[in-house]
Parts: sequence; structure tokens; C-alpha cells
Amino acid sequence: MSDTSPERAAYTIVGAGAIGGTLAFALARAGHPVTLVDTDREHVDAIRAHGLVLAQGDGRTSVPVTATTPDTFTGRLQRVLLAVKAQATKSAVDWIAPRLDPDGYVVSVQNGFNEDLIAQHVGAHRTVAAFVNIFADVIEPGVVQDGGAGALVIGEPNGAPLSARVRDLVADLQSWGPARAGDNIEGYLWAKAGFGAMLAATALADAPMADLIDRHRPAMAGLTAEIFAVADQRGVTLQAFDAFDPHPFRHGADATARDAAFDRLTAWLRTQTKDRSGIWRDLAVRHRPVEVTTHYSDVIAYATQMGLPTALLRTVMDGLRELEGTPQKMSEERLDALDRLTGQPTPRHIPADEQTAPVRRWLAHHREDMVADLAAYTAQGSASDDLDALDACLAWLRDWLDQRLGAPDTEEILPRAEAGDIMIRRYPAHDATAADQRPVMLVGHYDTVWPTGTLDTWPFHREGDAISGPGVFDMKAGLVQAVWALRALHALGLPRPAVTLVLNGDEETGSLASHEAIVEAGRDCRLAMVFEGAADGAIKTARKGVGLFTLTVIGTEAHAGLDPTAGASAVDELAHQILRLTELRDHAAGTTLNIGVIEGGTRSNVTAGRAGAHLDIRVATAPEQQRITQALAELRPVDPRTRLEITGDWNRPVFERSEPVADLAHLAKTCARRLGHDLAEASVGGASDGNFLAAAGVPVLDGIGAVGHGAHARSESTSVSGMVTQAALTATILTTLAGK
Repeated sequence: MSDTSPERAAYTIVGAGAIGGTLAFALARAGHPVTLVDTDREHVDAIRAHGLVLAQGDGRTSVPVTATTPDTFTGRLQRVLLAVKAQATKSAVDWIAPRLDPDGYVVSVQNGFNEDLIAQHVGAHRTVAAFVNIFADVIEPGVVQDGGAGALVIGEPNGAPLSARVRDLVADLQSWGPARAGDNIEGYLWAKAGFGAMLAATALADAPMADLIDRHRPAMAGLTAEIFAVADQRGVTLQAFDAFDPHPFRHGADATARDAAFDRLTAWLRTQTKDRSGIWRDLAVRHRPVEVTTHYSDVIAYATQMGLPTALLRTVMDGLRELEGTPQKMSEERLDALDRLTGQPTPRHIPADEQTAPVRRWLAHHREDMVADLAAYTAQGSASDDLDALDACLAWLRDWLDQRLGAPDTEEILPRAEAGDIMIRRYPAHDATAADQRPVMLVGHYDTVWPTGTLDTWPFHREGDAISGPGVFDMKAGLVQAVWALRALHALGLPRPAVTLVLNGDEETGSLASHEAIVEAGRDCRLAMVFEGAADGAIKTARKGVGLFTLTVIGTEAHAGLDPTAGASAVDELAHQILRLTELRDHAAGTTLNIGVIEGGTRSNVTAGRAGAHLDIRVATAPEQQRITQALAELRPVDPRTRLEITGDWNRPVFERSEPVADLAHLAKTCARRLGHDLAEASVGGASDGNFLAAAGVPVLDGIGAVGHGAHARSESTSVSGMVTQAALTATILTTLAGK
């Protein structure tokens, strides 16, 4: 039997970095022959050896592509996606031009304004315009980190009518995501220039983009207004994209509308897995010159010709040039200075409290004691599915807590037949003067994803500041930090509120046996601090709700050859339903739907009588959860001879950044500044027991635990210095609450 599937168009992608690598992966996975051309030989060699790898969360997927350096490339070029840094555009098109077929073309999937330069070398008729806003990073040779969905718009230069080649490109690039055609690429590029200037400014400091933009709205608004004034003078119609609406950032825009636009933008940025810009990464990680200084040289030149001011933009570019080679000079003071340039400085610094320095010093002095406790705790295996190991670990914890904190006022052990038991300990307040005398809840789990026996091949290990081992990040270091924070307050005689410590043994399997008890324990608490690992040092003030569902299709079996019309194929129906399900995704709203496993049928010559798909759905808001719930309930078969069944439920409710949560985040940030560092906040896709508490109305401060990475992976690790910092932060928050 011959293969009658249509041949996929071949693409050459010049520049295998974040954008080029992301698009190459999508095209290759969709079956397109892809050739990557890049000057980084180590990157090329890794792709040749292992394929092009896309990292998403803790998972990695590889696709085979052809990879080469420019000097070893042979052959001609037809469809070229140019994805090099802006400053490398000229040398790239010098290389492309003599190899490009007469009917070939070059698409600038780059940041900045590069189409005119490309056209000078290959001709306007062989140049295609594009706007791209993809959040991704190359994190190691051959590996691109997916940074979340963005925008991709393809069109002809100078607003020319859309052509067949543009429509074909868009159809192929939809294998990546929401690619579409447009006739105003210039409007998108100028809008991106304003948005990009904000991201460039955030690279002046070492903190998440969303937090810096939020804290320095005067500087960010002033920057974009400078750029959009140039666009207005050039007669450009600005185009909104993703969560960025350029119009409220123009000179003279309504302040209320601008604040609302800032709120939408920062909320969206907090849903992205990439929390720092590629500019920051070039400076802090790759130690190489940034491309934005090239991007904005054109903008500054246009502004100079028009007599328009660009003081803020020039200051940002000068600052970035200064940081090339000296990223240690990154500082939020630079953004404070930008705020002052606008005439609307944002007060940010709070005088240090006399209590914070002793707390920090005391914990630093006990650093090795904290490490020793973490080593002993990590040595207690606690796999979620090993009840004997969980019992032994909880017994060890009770003894350790007695040694470190003394006997509690009360203790409850809530037995669970099919999961680890729940421990609830209550400790009294000390010199607390706050009007609200309700206890503060400290929440953690002692189970881990690591099977019994893992410690035999991967024990606790320390190398300098880094600690590795099963569960050190998720979340054994978090509990050690919480306990030593309480010890510090006791040793120094500082006030603390009453504390309710809750530990469960089934968080990693969904807290099915413990979530009701956790919520009940939290009902009389003023807030809950959840000691899950931090998000690159940031607290977590929003988490997505998680739904785990199974769609089952019941059809009718028949002999596919002898009686092909007698049956009703469950597999065919499932294919129709999968297409419907994918339409429920809404990346802008933070809604993801992953069909992770499909199964069906018995034999190739039997019409399938049964098929199913397992769904992982994550939503950022309650309305989105309601929308998805209703959509699943309203699914109807395309083939009326089949029947659909939906089973499963929402495993975790949505944890939204409510006003009480925002107040807690502000308190934590204030305490962090008193300790001498800036604390960021993040919205994440993963869930925790904080989801249950937040949904029950308990204000939650999550991600207050370990600083590290690699949860559920062999790369799991935490930081010794991070343990001291986080324990000091916890202690400072608690002693502040005692008087607040």
C-alpha cells in the first residue's frame, strides 16, 4: 500500500537560538524536513547527537533535524526562517543571498526592524515580514526551554496584500501555535518595540520581569511613550498582541486605563514559565553583548530626526552596555533612577528593622546545623506509596520536632488507611501584641515522589553551596527552614504568633486523603504559609487549578473488512472529540489542556468498540474552570451511534491572587527588603495544598520554602545560602505578624 500523504515543505532555519529552535522543533515534529544552520558548533554538535530538544516543565522531548554550521552547509536555500540576533543580520544575509533560489524567500522571525536590511541583500520580492513574541531560551547546547505561548504574525512587507506564500507559511507554522497572517506587521513591530523596551529595562536588575514592571510603572510608561511618539509621527497604526495593548501607553493616555493595562500585562507575564528576559540571560548567564542596543538605534535615530526626546530609552541602552561583562552591577537602583527621570519616583525602600540583622546573623551562625538536619531528614525515605516508610519518617519527624521546638501545646495524629498519616501540632504565641491573635498555619508534606531504594543510589550530597538528594527541594528543606525560623525567634526572645504546623503524607499523590483535614485545620488561622519550593526564589501567589479527566467513547465492534459499515468506530469518534477538546485551550487566559494518553481498539481489522483519552487541564481562574466544566458536560458525539462518558474531576481548585494574598505578598516583600534583598512573586502552573486553603478562603503565602530547582527530577537540588535567606525571611514575617 503506497503512502499518499502530502509531502511537507522543507525549511532552513538560520539561527538555532530561542526563536529559531522553538519553530524548528514545531515544524520538525509536524513532519517538515528542517535544516538548522548556526555558528555555535557545540550547539550544532549536540543537535546532531541527540536531536533538537524542547524542555517543558520537567519533561524533555527530542525531534531529529539536520544541523550544520554555515561553513559546512551545502546546497541551495528555498524557504528560510532567519532567526539570528539583530546585530548578526547583515552577516547572515550576506551568507544567504548567493545560496537563495530565485523563487525562494527569507522570513525575518527576529526581534527588531530587519526587513529593509534583508531586502537590500536578497530583494524586496524575496523578503517576508513577520512579528514574533515567543518566550523561550536556550538553556544548554541542543536544548530550548519552552517559555509559554506568544504571538506570531506573518505578512508581506509594507502592508502589501497577503500572498499564497504567506498563507502557506501560516498554515505550516500553526504546528507551533497561534500563527496567523496580517497586513500591518509594522504596527506589531512598533508595538513590540514599546513592550520590548520594558523587558530591556528589567534586565538592569536581577528580578522577575513582571515584578519589576509592576514596581516601576512610571519608568515603564515613560519608556513606551517615548517609542510610541516616534511611531505616531511615522504614521504607524499600533497593534495589540498577547496581553499587551499599546494604546494606553501613549502620551496623554488615560491614567486609569494605563494602570488597567499594567495589571493585565503583569498578570499575564506571571503565567509564563520564563520570568526573566533573554536580554537578562545574555548578560547574566551567557555573558555576551545584547542585541537590543541594535534594535533601538533605529528608534533613537528616527526620534533625533523628528526632534523627539528619548532620555529614558538612551539611559536604558547605556545601562545595558555598561552591564555587558559586569552583570554583578545589576541593581534595582537603576530602575529607581529611571522613575526619578520621569518626575514620578516610586518610593520603594523601607528602613531596616533592628530585629532583622540579629535574625539573619543567628541563622547564618547555625547554617551547618540546618544542613545537618536536612541531611538527617533526607535520609528518611518517604515515598508516597510506601506506608511503612511514611510511618517511620513521621516518627522521626515527631522526635526531631520535640528536640528542636520542644513539646507542642497539642498534637493530633490523624490516621489514614491508604496514605501517610496527618500530623497537626499547635505551638503557643510569645509576646504577640497583634489585634488578630489567630494562629499562623505552617503547611508542608513529608512524602516525596522518590521510590523506596532511591537513597541507595542517590544519597544526600553537598558540594559547596549546592545540596542534592531525593526530596531536598520538594520539600524537605522547606520544613527545616520553617523549624529553624521558629528556633531563631525563640533564641533571640523575639515575638511570634501562635503557630499551627500541619504535615501530610500524600501531597504528591493529590492530597486525596488529607485535603479536608488541612482545610479544617486552617479555618481558625489568619493565614497559611506553604513551604513548597520557591519559583527561582520567588513566592507563589497564584496557582492553576488542575483537572484530571478521562473521555471514554463507546462504539460498536464489527469486522472492518467483511462488514465495514456495520460498526461505529470509537477511535474515529475520539479523533473528532480530540479536535473539539483542543479548541478549549486559551493560553491568554492561562488555560491549558493536554491529552497525554490515548488508547483504543483491539485489532487493526476490527472496528474499535472502545477508545479513551486522559486529559490534564489547568486553569488560572474560577470562570475558566466553570467554562471548561460546562464544555466537558456539553460534549456530544459526532457519530450518533457512539456514546461519550466523562469521568474524573478537578483535583485542585484554582488558587487566585486575591486581595488578601496580595497583602501577604506585600508584607513578605517588605520583610525581604528589610533583610537586604528584593523578593519576587510568581504565578505557576503546578498545584499544592495551598490551592485547597485559598479556595476555602484562607489567605495563602506559597513557595516560601527552598530555593533550588529540579523537583521530581534527578537534578533536584537546593542552596545552603538559600536556606539561611528563606529561614530569615520566614522568621521576619512571623515576628512582624506578631505585632501586626
